[in-house]
Amino acid sequence: MTEIEKIIIKYLNREADSSELEMLEEWIKNENGTRIFNNFVKIHYLSTLSMTKYDVDKAKKEIRNKLKVVRWKNKTNLFKRMAVAASLVLILGTTFYQFYNIDKVGTPEFEKQPIVIEAGTDKAILTLENGDEVALEKGKKFETGKVRSNGEELVYADKEQSDAVEKEQSYNYLTIPRGGQFYVQLSDGTEVWLNSETKLKYPVTFIEGLTRNVELLYGEAYFKVSPSTAHKGAAFHVLTKSQEIDVLGTEFNIKAYSDDQIIATTLVEGKIRIKKGEVNEILKPNQQAKITHESDKIVVQEIDVSQEISWVNGLFSFNEKPLEEIMTVLSRWYDTEVIFANAKQKQFVFTGILERTEAVDDILKLIEATSEGQLQFEINDNTIIIK
Repeated sequence: MTEIEKIIIKYLNREADSSELEMLEEWIKNENGTRIFNNFVKIHYLSTLSMTKYDVDKAKKEIRNKLKVVRWKNKTNLFKRMAVAASLVLILGTTFYQFYNIDKVGTPEFEKQPIVIEAGTDKAILTLENGDEVALEKGKKFETGKVRSNGEELVYADKEQSDAVEKEQSYNYLTIPRGGQFYVQLSDGTEVWLNSETKLKYPVTFIEGLTRNVELLYGEAYFKVSPSTAHKGAAFHVLTKSQEIDVLGTEFNIKAYSDDQIIATTLVEGKIRIKKGEVNEILKPNQQAKITHESDKIVVQEIDVSQEISWVNGLFSFNEKPLEEIMTVLSRWYDTEVIFANAKQKQFVFTGILERTEAVDDILKLIEATSEGQLQFEINDNTIIIK
């Protein structure tokens, strides 16, 4: 058995380390490598299914246990590993889908549907201090004395670069529609990544001596905050509908969608204090705080932060997530509606790491294939129907 075949087997068993995944990714970049990989998987998969004593339930349990993602250690290296895994998972999933349908007559109903739902992209609506709205999108430039955009990011001038002196605080709003995402650098150097269906309110220029306040009106945002030491000790606060976050130079993610019952704040680096009413909690790295709108209770737990912030690096990361939650995430990114024909389907559990640039039908095919006949997806105009 060749070395690459050993690595393929280790990959199928979820035992390959990062260096082996990188070697496998490089090997399948060429057409011949991909063909050999697919053939090997086909032989392995079909021969496994043909074993008379094959225990499917036991295999599923073993696979689920082996699919646990490595906990956060080094952000850069982790996302490199996740990107490698994403490409391999998609190839494997597509292969399984083909072989799962190999004995069916004709073309499956789902494959007959044309690709009509595109992946999200960089786009946003910028609302200026005078109320004017500017559409930001790829290939479209915008610039004033205070801010500039190349259509993929928005950068505000710092106090020294600005051609205007702020006598009072003025605000801009950045609204990200469904099927969109955007990056903004505030005037103090703080970086913010905004996910689909999100709205952020922030000062055009932070006034020296005042607390730096921004407000996440709804949606999801990842903050990399410029430290207070670079701004004469000025604190940085993030407000949401139900909580206030006191920041001292750090990286964290907030998920606060309007239709979610829970606000989840995840700390990656640094230190933050979360306040809800008279209650407050200090988060450490790799911790997440959850609150509800109705209660002042703050629940803090240790988590794998890579799962929560994978979207910043262009990935979907689902670790034993119910289909209802997965489809909510997909519907925001692909700007589509979802209908469940049977409520029981909402509880179907799926694990996988996928790239956000993939067509939605490829992702649905992968989920459908792993369901072993329990799910069937149909695309009708801009609606995904799950039967």
